[in-house]
Amino acid sequence: MRRSSAQGVLYGQTVANVAGIANSDLECMDILYLEGRVTAGRLAEVTGLTTGAITGVVDRLEKAGLVRRERDEGDRRKVYIAVVPETAMKIGQLYVPMQQAMEKVFSAYSEEELRLLLRFANEGYKGVVAATAALKSLLDTPPEKRPDLKLKKRRPKP
Repeated sequence: MRRSSAQGVLYGQTVANVAGIANSDLECMDILYLEGRVTAGRLAEVTGLTTGAITGVVDRLEKAGLVRRERDEGDRRKVYIAVVPETAMKIGQLYVPMQQAMEKVFSAYSEEELRLLLRFANEGYKGVVAATAALKSLLDTPPEKRPDLKLKKRRPKP
């Protein structure tokens, strides 16, 4: 899992390099794609970046033609960040080699095995979200009061 995760990061870095944007900008693009149109504040919240850093990210992505700022029709003070689909598709094409490779891998599994793998991936995602929240909570805890993080030893199954 760690190797796969690390390789995913390396693939993303390569995509960012080919697209001519920073890796953190690409990650923000991915979040925008998954979340849909969001405010800069929401993007900062989801990424953990400061609002100032998000302004820089959005400025660079807008300059690259990947996102646009849209004013809320009901409240003109509110601005949303939205993906420009036509331009974002060019980045999406850079994932075709990975998609083809994964389709080849998936084709070797039965429907039942794929359902199990999907369940594992979804539950694993939830676990990572919970672990991230737990780790983030340490940011507000002085270092001397932080718990000692150690894995519990598992008892072997009978």
